[in-house]
Amino acid sequence: MTVHLFLGPTLAAAEAAAVLDAVILPPAAHGDVYRAAQRGATVIGIVDGYFEVMPAVWHKEILWAMREGVHVLGSASMGALRAVELAPFGMEGVGAVFEAYQRAELADDDEVAVAHAPAAYGYRPLSVAMVNIRATLAAAEERGVIRPATRVAMLRIAKQLFYPDRSYPRLLSEASATGLDAGELSALKDFLPEGQIDQKRADALAMLRVIEARLSAGLAPKQVRYHFEATIFWDSLRQDAAPLAEPGEGSWMQSALLDEARLHPVAYPLARKGALTRLLSRALSDEHTPRPLDDETDAAILSFRRARGLLHAEAMEGWLRANGLGAEEFARLMESEAQVAAVQRWAAPHISSHVVDQLRLDDLYVRLWARAREKQRLLEEAGLADPDLAAAPLSREELLAWYAERRGEGAAPRDLSEAALQAGFRDEPMFVRALLREYHYVRLCEPRER
Repeated sequence: MTVHLFLGPTLAAAEAAAVLDAVILPPAAHGDVYRAAQRGATVIGIVDGYFEVMPAVWHKEILWAMREGVHVLGSASMGALRAVELAPFGMEGVGAVFEAYQRAELADDDEVAVAHAPAAYGYRPLSVAMVNIRATLAAAEERGVIRPATRVAMLRIAKQLFYPDRSYPRLLSEASATGLDAGELSALKDFLPEGQIDQKRADALAMLRVIEARLSAGLAPKQVRYHFEATIFWDSLRQDAAPLAEPGEGSWMQSALLDEARLHPVAYPLARKGALTRLLSRALSDEHTPRPLDDETDAAILSFRRARGLLHAEAMEGWLRANGLGAEEFARLMESEAQVAAVQRWAAPHISSHVVDQLRLDDLYVRLWARAREKQRLLEEAGLADPDLAAAPLSREELLAWYAERRGEGAAPRDLSEAALQAGFRDEPMFVRALLREYHYVRLCEPRER
């Protein structure tokens, strides 16, 4: 019998392979269960799956697979959601997450959602699932690390966070900002390295053990009682699910692309400057900075995805396809991005004079120098030359939103450290101080502009 498993950030492929002999596939998307059944799968286990931007695995393809005699089980993440929805038809759910949804203790999809790295990095999770936070805080309460009221308050804080922002450091920081007991939070921080619970992983492993036990006992083809209706939508899925050829990457395509860029009045000059920066960064990194660590590359990935609205894995996969990149090529690109960031941090103390020279060459020096002198004069007269955010008429978040609106951007930067680095500031405090000076200067100038 052939087992096909759809895995991603919940469970590493190597861990799954150590438990069960199976074909390991990426997170399930629309048409993937149909393809697996067509390839001869007799058991399909769904753990992770795509959703929203990329069409999710369809209920009807699971129903068709079971009608064809395939056993379909789900747990932990998308698999648990589909198992709850299709349990009346014979799909089997395994694990605490499935059971919580089945008892209606959980309802929202975001309970199992996480941001994760691409395939080349093993779909490593970049955030913590809400169900894991629930299990961990329950364990902390049971051990006497935190009180029940603290657990409830922290669950409320975690639930209010956007799912890619959920992490234990962020949760502890937000909890501290709301005034929760510092002693309890310190005890929880000490508890987390060994005490945190990965409920999704535990559920996925439980499903693999169930499948192994079923196979060992002998498994007859799946029997169902429902009638499967082959609609025009089903015919459409069957056509869409046909295997697609990989896009060609012939050298003529790259040459044609470069011709288009070279003829563009803006694209090539900008791309050439950026490419030169990357080339020099690679050369300098060998001498001044070590190879990026996994954490630094993960940070580069998360920053890239946030800046482009690609936090959902489906949107990320769509971007990769549109830009002709595979997972491994993207991983190399992000490692290069982390390398550039490391060189930028190293170069920050040394680059200022060169920036000034470039401003002269770009005919910006005179205008910016005049504005800088006028700003300093007005701020000194108003006693605001070195402003304090604590005494400002707006919060840090409002200041960042004001900055984003003034630049014509849709939202304030989510990663302030990255925004500061990209803007050329040494650190976050330096960046915030400059923003506050700009805010006060604009306010002082407003009466003269009316």
